[in-house]
Amino acid sequence: MPYEFTEQGRHMLDEVKRYMDDHIYPNEEEYHAQMEEVGPNGYAPIMDKLKAAARERGLWNLFIPHLDPNHPGTKLSNLDYAPISEQLGKVGFASEALNCSAPDTGNMEILNLYGSAAVKDRWLLPLLEGEIRSAFSMTEPDVASSDATNIALRIERDGDHYVLNGKKWFSSQALKERCKVLVAMGKTDPNAPRHRQQSMIVVPKDTPGISFGRTPHVFGYDEGGGHPEIIYTDVRVPAENLLGDEGSGFAISQARLGPGRIHHCMRSIGVAERALSYMVKRSLERTTFGTLVAQKGLVQDWIAESRIEIDMAREYVLRCAHLMDTVGNKSAATEISGIKVAIPRMTLGVIDRAIQVHGAMGVTQYAPLARMYASQRTLRIADGPDEVHKMTIARREILKYQPDFRMNGTATPAGEPQVFVRP
Repeated sequence: MPYEFTEQGRHMLDEVKRYMDDHIYPNEEEYHAQMEEVGPNGYAPIMDKLKAAARERGLWNLFIPHLDPNHPGTKLSNLDYAPISEQLGKVGFASEALNCSAPDTGNMEILNLYGSAAVKDRWLLPLLEGEIRSAFSMTEPDVASSDATNIALRIERDGDHYVLNGKKWFSSQALKERCKVLVAMGKTDPNAPRHRQQSMIVVPKDTPGISFGRTPHVFGYDEGGGHPEIIYTDVRVPAENLLGDEGSGFAISQARLGPGRIHHCMRSIGVAERALSYMVKRSLERTTFGTLVAQKGLVQDWIAESRIEIDMAREYVLRCAHLMDTVGNKSAATEISGIKVAIPRMTLGVIDRAIQVHGAMGVTQYAPLARMYASQRTLRIADGPDEVHKMTIARREILKYQPDFRMNGTATPAGEPQVFVRP
């Protein structure tokens, strides 16, 4: 293989596996029982115990660099982080226990890269400590947000403040009690070039003028913290809360979403592995027509196909991670888009087979598979729908043959048509 994990990466992976065995898997039932008590927007007390154990083992902020001695972090490469994130994906709350969960990881990175000193002190440091959570306020209900240049929320300068007006939704986990800050993207200059109209700004959630509208459920599930509609009405925030410069919002969003997409895919492989384990265990527990379900040829085919697909998908993600580390996110754009399409689709297939093996139970709340399916189906839309990523891939392939190709406008044939002659 063209890539190799570092010694630090291998050590961290071993530590994460031990941590999962010692702390996460044994406490799954307790965590879910506590969440039933506190509600979807609350905080399970056992999380403090899990966080303390993670910090004691040095498993904290694994994708954020050391900023100062009081706020530890470990900046792993994309490649080294990939198998770690896969392990965390096997249990939904594991990432939060290590302070490595979305959308906080992406928000922490852009606050670190583009935030003012005041923003870092007020918001980044408590995020690094795991004391608060955050939300990313980008998608809008009234426009096709798969094209980020459509975003309509206005961010207008007024003296030493910016004023926000507009609507967002699918600002995931914004309703959590511990969510204290929003990173909002909107237009500062509608007359600028398309990719220079947008800016990003940090908005405390308790700022006057912020209200919440609809709270969409995803396939009927009420996710922790929700995906609410946020209404900004004359919301005033200090100018120092702007991330980067005016007009840099689109570029910052792309810098944030690239790593975010690969993290989703890494965790999805962990989901697929867990679904396969459920499928095999269930097939060994049930009998039909006189034999174990595991003895049915069709079920054995499903198990084998799932193993092949998962292993192929993992290699695709690792190759993409290696390219991101060596040639950069921009040069790896085709591969990032490719895994974003391929991995959720693969995981959905594995979960679907596991549901079939479970029978009626598989679609109920008494098995985790239906919720897993709903979450993975959403990933075919989140961070860009499949169709947009395929468009990116197709455009790059076409440009290999016609460098002046444009998605819009008149087309010029690329030379003479090919003629195939039988030898």
